[in-house]
Amino acid sequence: MFKQNNKNRARLLINCPDQPGIVAAVSEFLYEHSANIIESNQYSADPEGGEFFIRIEFESPNLKQKQAQLESDFQEIANRFNMDWKFMYVDEIKKMAIFVSKEPHCLLELLWEWQSGDLMADISLVISNHETSREMVESLGIPYYYIPANKDIRAEVEEKQLQLLKEYEVDVIVLARYMQILTPSFVESHKHQIINIHHSFLPAFIGANPYERAYNRGVKLIGATSHYVTNNLDEGPIIEQDISRVDHRDNAEAMKKIGQSVERSVLARAIKWHLDDRIIVHGNKTIVF
Repeated sequence: MFKQNNKNRARLLINCPDQPGIVAAVSEFLYEHSANIIESNQYSADPEGGEFFIRIEFESPNLKQKQAQLESDFQEIANRFNMDWKFMYVDEIKKMAIFVSKEPHCLLELLWEWQSGDLMADISLVISNHETSREMVESLGIPYYYIPANKDIRAEVEEKQLQLLKEYEVDVIVLARYMQILTPSFVESHKHQIINIHHSFLPAFIGANPYERAYNRGVKLIGATSHYVTNNLDEGPIIEQDISRVDHRDNAEAMKKIGQSVERSVLARAIKWHLDDRIIVHGNKTIVF
């Protein structure tokens, strides 16, 4: 299912106050640890006192054996430049849980990407408040858990979900059109690990029934937004967006069909960037390399 052996490849993500010498210090550090830089991307919000962001992908022989030492040695540079940083190791495939309700189009897109080897994740389980998608999921050998949900039993439902996430050691949660609002405690326990697809080009039409509201407003463009979930409904850091043109001949149902195609591609791209460690969250924005 996975394309290559990446046991000696890692990624380093950094954000810190901008100042001279950051790139030189990090590059020298990697050189001293026999690392070959494969890809490097950086961004400075404001060279005069702003924030600096960088993502470096590198290879180093016998990386697993020296992983702990590498991180320990890097702490001195991190302290010097007041960095938020993390090393991510490419061969540690992230474990994913997908939450879905009745509409399966986003789930189907992710399963297809996974089957084709283009979604580098371990889809550990699917959780749903409907039985609609059970057959298609279990046919691929993926566990499927049906947990009925509504606002009256939300705490009980989330307790079961959290137990499953812990049991499967899940790293990232995807809400593939899961039409339930998560509680603050659930969201806080998986900060910047829950990715949602909203069937609107946010900030337009936050909340329910955006296609109907878009049709009533007479819009000429509809879109979709993938974002990290926060406790403010549909207002978390945006990862990816896209649009498609519509006109007066498209009713709400036609807009929905057009929009579903946009939803699928937007969500898939956002998840791939997360899995590839291409996203740094800063406040309520994202830097996507």
